[in-house]
Amino acid sequence: MFWTDVDSPLGPLLLTAGADGVLTSVSVPGQKGGRSVEEGWRRDPGPFRAAVEQLDAYFAADLKEFRLPMRAEGTAFRTRVWAALDSVPYGSTTTYGEIAARVGAPRAAVRAVGGAIGAIGANPLLIVRPCHRIIGANGALTGYAGGLDRKVRLLTLEGALPATGGVSPVPEGAPPAPERSLPAPGVIPTPPRPSTRP
Repeated sequence: MFWTDVDSPLGPLLLTAGADGVLTSVSVPGQKGGRSVEEGWRRDPGPFRAAVEQLDAYFAADLKEFRLPMRAEGTAFRTRVWAALDSVPYGSTTTYGEIAARVGAPRAAVRAVGGAIGAIGANPLLIVRPCHRIIGANGALTGYAGGLDRKVRLLTLEGALPATGGVSPVPEGAPPAPERSLPAPGVIPTPPRPSTRP
């Protein structure tokens, strides 16, 4: 197994690849279920040149779709869910329920879909497999293994949330961001009515 670490606006990223050089994970510090370097792994930035170039371009808002060979080990169900994630376009969001429908899972399987996406850390390819684009049915930003603050930063970078100064580094040990809500996908929010009181 190869590994390297790279700086990013979200903090250091740990990248891993198999012996064939195919990307197998992208993790952030403190990630639920994130990888950490194991004994016997070989540090070598060589297999990650394309990934690093594309991540840099993504964070500079010059890349909207990753084109990297990547592989994640998972059940047949998780593999279907991850493939559905890959179809969620840059700058948009969708719900866990909509992902369940895309993979042909019954409405009752939404919790299982959430687990496969990364709510419990099952998506090993954060950022490049866009689980940050999945929100609750009510628009709540929930279930991101990398932390809600990072999810907010990624959605802001992509324009799915209003800009509040762009993506800035997340200090290690920073408290989680407060829960936020987006309007349901496809819903245009109605601005509050002005008060008629004097």
